[in-house]
Amino acid sequence: MSSAIISLLIQLVSGAAGGNVVGALLKNLPIDKILATVLGAVGGAGGGALAAYIPAIAELLGLGGGDPNLAGAAGAGAGGGAILTLIVGLIKKAMASQSPQA
Repeated sequence: MSSAIISLLIQLVSGAAGGNVVGALLKNLPIDKILATVLGAVGGAGGGALAAYIPAIAELLGLGGGDPNLAGAAGAGAGGGAILTLIVGLIKKAMASQSPQA
């Protein structure tokens, strides 16, 4: 398996973990475990891809160069997954408070 695929898999798994951590810590957000896992995985892949293009973050995580740092990929994935889960949770909470109650 190529190192890019391994890095992506690590980002997906660590993103799912990051999403579930946010979901567990912030129980007042309207996010169930399945949604937290999916959002985390998507955020993990996105966060890992985005981190490589921000020079300061890429250098901090060791994502620059040809040989990707797997710990850096895990960190970027977990951060991206946590952030996306938090954002969607806050949006869902704001939308629920805006909707009229029947």
